[in-house]
Amino acid sequence: MKIAVSACLLGENCKYNGGNNYSEKVINYIKAHEVVSVCPELLGGLPIPRESAEIVNGMVRLKDGSSVDKEFRQGAEIALEIIKKQGAELVILQSRSPSCGVNTIYDGSFSGRIISGQGVFAELLRRNGIKVMDVADL
Repeated sequence: MKIAVSACLLGENCKYNGGNNYSEKVINYIKAHEVVSVCPELLGGLPIPRESAEIVNGMVRLKDGSSVDKEFRQGAEIALEIIKKQGAELVILQSRSPSCGVNTIYDGSFSGRIISGQGVFAELLRRNGIKVMDVADL
């Protein structure tokens, strides 16, 4: 089985703050599989580092209120096409991200409060019938 994974979970320094979310659990889980690494935020043209973003009233915004929704959604579409082209059957995503949050996201207040919800990429994958898994569920 081919598995797509959030690039930050594989150790790529693509998080908003320039770091990563390297996960030994992910590395162990994908050992016997072909892997496709994706970062929808980078694919949408966002820089590293960048300001943190959250979903506010359905739009991805920075703390100052400016919109990065177009970049997030464009990157999600590009990542979806890569996943389809590569034939990945499962996508493992980073928790709470405004792109990749599978079950939970930050609430849009930039206070660290977590709510039920999906990031724009996770939602797009689900709408397209692609199985998604939160790294926390490994």
